[in-house]
Amino acid sequence: MTRTDPALPDLTGTVALVTGASGGIGAGVATRFAAAGAAVVLHHGRNRPAAEDLADRISAEGGQATVLGAELTDEAACHDLVARATAWRGRLDTLVNNAGIQPVLPLDQLTAEGWRQVLDANLTSALSCTQAAARAMIDGGSIVHIASIEGTQPAVGHAHYSASKAALIMFARSAALEYGARNIRVNCVSPGLIDRPGLDQAWPAGVARWHAAAPLRRLGRPDDVGNACVFLASPLAAWITGHNLVVDGGVGAHPTW
Repeated sequence: MTRTDPALPDLTGTVALVTGASGGIGAGVATRFAAAGAAVVLHHGRNRPAAEDLADRISAEGGQATVLGAELTDEAACHDLVARATAWRGRLDTLVNNAGIQPVLPLDQLTAEGWRQVLDANLTSALSCTQAAARAMIDGGSIVHIASIEGTQPAVGHAHYSASKAALIMFARSAALEYGARNIRVNCVSPGLIDRPGLDQAWPAGVARWHAAAPLRRLGRPDDVGNACVFLASPLAAWITGHNLVVDGGVGAHPTW
């Protein structure tokens, strides 16, 4: 592996598994791990072409990546994914639990089945992958959950999503408590609004409100989230566990009154 960004901590020789790497944030996270020198396992649920395209781009820039598919709402599939990821290079140093869904639905229209679907995708999948990764990290490691600022600040139509992210933050703290003696650190990264193609056309009012509220006056980028994950996986964060790192351009500091 070749570290292509000297500004990043050096993760050469390590292996990182990023779930949901075919999507915007996941791709950004995986790209930054590759730039730091890590060999990256790119998980996808259904969009294998996007994951393979990302692997090709990482390889073209001197990195190493492989693509693995799995349905993460299936406990056995989570454990199999981690086993295959570990077998690729004979080790697993970092797991980034990024895969998830974000449906929007008013609370009075939310069914128990819809509630369970979000919790299974966002929370239970992280449980299963974390358990499997912890068993594989015989020399210690780093587990990072991608939570959200909605884990502490709810939004209309996101009762199920916000609840899943709040639970994920507490799950990270609980796992940090139990795995610390094995030198496995567990943290969260909670992004704010992350830009994606077409967002300003699809939600112009929301984008404008964000720009007005954020002290840094811009939306986040996938690599902003990736940089935070790389930091938490690196030796620079060797004494950081059970923490929720908010990456929101300062919007959480804006008064709500």
